[in-house]
Amino acid sequence: MTAPSTERTAAAPAGATPAGAVRPAGFTLVRRGRGSFLVHRRAAVAASAFAVLTAGVSLAYLCLGDSYVAPADVVNVLTGSPASAEFIVEELRLPRLILGLLVGAAFGVGGALIQTVARNPLASPDIIGVSQGASALTIGALTFGVSSFSVLPYFSVAGGVAAACLVYLFAWRGGLHAARFVLIGIGVAIALRSVTHLFITKGEYLIAHQSQVWLTGSLNGRGWEEATPLGWTLLALTPCLLWAARAQRTAAFDDDTARALGVPLQRTRFGLALLGVFLASVATGAAGPVDFVALLAPQIARRLTRTPQIPLLSSGLLGAFIVVAADLPARVMFAPVEVPVGVLTAAVGAPYLIWLIVRGRTGGKA
Repeated sequence: MTAPSTERTAAAPAGATPAGAVRPAGFTLVRRGRGSFLVHRRAAVAASAFAVLTAGVSLAYLCLGDSYVAPADVVNVLTGSPASAEFIVEELRLPRLILGLLVGAAFGVGGALIQTVARNPLASPDIIGVSQGASALTIGALTFGVSSFSVLPYFSVAGGVAAACLVYLFAWRGGLHAARFVLIGIGVAIALRSVTHLFITKGEYLIAHQSQVWLTGSLNGRGWEEATPLGWTLLALTPCLLWAARAQRTAAFDDDTARALGVPLQRTRFGLALLGVFLASVATGAAGPVDFVALLAPQIARRLTRTPQIPLLSSGLLGAFIVVAADLPARVMFAPVEVPVGVLTAAVGAPYLIWLIVRGRTGGKA
């Protein structure tokens, strides 16, 4: 967001504080060389706090388990120094931790983008059918003999994008009404969940058992094989995410305002929605549908930062924190039995969803 300027601003020398500039409340002007940009102070503080919290829970994740590892030994392993716990940290816990961080970040940012386009806090991938579409096609692939976990994420992406297109098609009526979008998404989600259960009943017992575990969202047994492609995917999408952070500012305009300003609003919304659906789908392919992370992270981030748009960085950091913080007790609380991480995120997310429905207002045209 750039500050409006006057003629005196245009004439100001490079690096100087513009005399006629109007700085929005809550923002700080940061200079880098000849350039400058505005930073929302509360959002910066919140993102820093989320990063510290995520680092803290990550350290606890590597320390706690069937065998306790001292923090000093964890640091030694991560820095390449000899340590007796090298196998436990590097081979057993670190790959799962990295996957949890990546999955949470993808869900957090994906949920933020979809909620931005729909202008509705209920428009989460696991509510409007995106996760269900990814699940239906993935379970269908498992049922009909596709057993390679390196291939299944492609089915998840295809299913999630197809479900989102279906919801968008039915919800569009000369505009995207927020309440209609969510209600149609819920209907599509229910239908796709029925298709998923149909596939499970047709599969063999072992396939059905694997499918049920996958559908709850679990990091158990997963590691570098799932984390590496997800990490490269998120890295490749970095330019798109930088564009999305800027495009968010215009996505909330109404159609008349966008036309008056010459903003290609529909293309912008479509791009943001497609990016959000893709992120949620690849995260689902890596760990299964970890419910309510994409709902919780963006809304908590926005309430804490109080920014006009949902902050993508804070949403990603908070999503990563939620998944790792949930998987830690899921892994150690009932040892040697491991609870799927999706069970704990759903236990927290379901009451929050009820609170949103009771308190919130759905409506308005996006």
